[in-house]
Amino acid sequence: MDRQHDGRPDRTTTRRWVLDRLRRLGAPDGPLRRDGGGAPRLGGALRRGGARVVGSPAVRRLGLALAVLVVSVSGVVIGVLIGGHTQSDIGPFRAEMAITPSVAGGTTVSIPPLGALQLDSHHGPAHLSVKLGALDQRRTEALIGDPASIARASQTAVQDVTNGVIRLGMRTVAASVLATLLLAALTFRDVRRVAWSGGLAVAITAGSIGAAAATIRPQSIQEPRYEGLLVNAPAIVGDARRIANDYNKYAEQLRRMVGNVSQLYTTVSTLPVFEPAEGTTRALHVSDLHLNPTAWQVMRTVVEQFDIDVVIDTGDMTDWGSEPEASFVGSIGLLQVPYVFIRGNHDSAATTEAVAAQPNAIVLDNSITTAGGLTIAGIADPRFTPDKATSPAGPDATQETANQLLLTGATLASTIRNADRPVDIALVHDPASAEPLTGACPLVLAGHTHNRQVRTLPELPGAIPTELMVQGSTGGAGLRGLEGEEPLPLALSVLYFDEERQLQAYDDIQVGGTGEAQVSLERHLVRQPEPEPTGSATPSGSPAATPNGSPAPSPTG
Repeated sequence: MDRQHDGRPDRTTTRRWVLDRLRRLGAPDGPLRRDGGGAPRLGGALRRGGARVVGSPAVRRLGLALAVLVVSVSGVVIGVLIGGHTQSDIGPFRAEMAITPSVAGGTTVSIPPLGALQLDSHHGPAHLSVKLGALDQRRTEALIGDPASIARASQTAVQDVTNGVIRLGMRTVAASVLATLLLAALTFRDVRRVAWSGGLAVAITAGSIGAAAATIRPQSIQEPRYEGLLVNAPAIVGDARRIANDYNKYAEQLRRMVGNVSQLYTTVSTLPVFEPAEGTTRALHVSDLHLNPTAWQVMRTVVEQFDIDVVIDTGDMTDWGSEPEASFVGSIGLLQVPYVFIRGNHDSAATTEAVAAQPNAIVLDNSITTAGGLTIAGIADPRFTPDKATSPAGPDATQETANQLLLTGATLASTIRNADRPVDIALVHDPASAEPLTGACPLVLAGHTHNRQVRTLPELPGAIPTELMVQGSTGGAGLRGLEGEEPLPLALSVLYFDEERQLQAYDDIQVGGTGEAQVSLERHLVRQPEPEPTGSATPSGSPAATPNGSPAPSPTG
């Protein structure tokens, strides 16, 4: 750089040096402009220099890829919501099928006004909804005039559903790709990027449908969850023994289900209920009514609609066991089936006497009876604690209380092992008394915790497995059920036994605050274990295997 005679650079040299540096930062050639204060405008040059970094090829490619991905996903979602539905004929029905984005997958079969079946049919990002809508008048008249046409319509149900799902899948892919192309064209205005978005939409949609197809569970239709009117539940879900023994194939189950719904819609007088298979025994397990009169109404409905053979009550019918409360048991006689009862920790001796006075009631206390074709043993709870604070339960129980409960279970186990006939079911009020009954019988029923639980008791070498089923509160825990933000549901279960008195399936029923109107029914099939090679004798045949268990809750009763 040239310098003046005093050693400082001259103005021309300085100007040339500044312009050179600005050009390197991206400033255009030309005279250097000044702002109002006479200082050179360096901000624009600096911004253009930074833009070189942001506008590098790698960053541009990454941003473009993200933009294409966002547009493609958005287009797929819009396309599915707009075009992911179709109509198809299934038997006599005009059915609506739809696919919606979902994390859990699954299938919903809606049968208005009767309710809906929830099926865990598949996993993946797509949920299938099938709504059986209006009946075709011509086909309906044919069904009424020719009952055999119901069977013929049922035979074609599987093919009808298959064709409808294929058509729905193709329509969904087409709608998703079209929506994505339109959205990409409006966003990019570039043919290449629009093509990339369309191809990605095809991959996303086809991949989602493929993932659902790859995880399909045909056997899920054997274990539906019903939501709707309680009086319709048996007819929609079907007979448990037939499902357990005959419905091993998805197609057969679907045909029968469509046939059932056809009968429901074409019968004018009453909703039909499946005739029970010969030799099937149905037991209703209730517990912890806690003086809720609504429980009797629900129990009567279930007894009538499910053709119950015997009701089993594992205690806590009252709250304080007082004399006035004894009148609450008078509804037992209205059920008109055997009513087997054991005393809970809220039931007094007066309560027990009032129950025993009912013409169809059987009170067990370390004794055995046969009711509804089942051999049942039961024992009363060793405590009378209407005030829970007098004897805490669960993890806070005293060692004396824990020992007392275990001794109760051991006493009943000894009675069962010394009996002259095999016992099918053992009854205790508190599940803490159940463990000593391991190997004594295939099934133990309990209550007390106000929370449904099903699990296998620890097995003993050479002994049969024993299942423990803890019932929720059939009375919604009475007044205490209102202590939380929402009332406890009324809980009860229907148990299905075959001719050999083996448990085949059970329905868990929960009735909400609307009494008999809204109900949730979930069917569970009991999968029998492989027979032991030793061939040792067992009471009541082979025991039931473990359905899905749940963690033990803290007892509250």
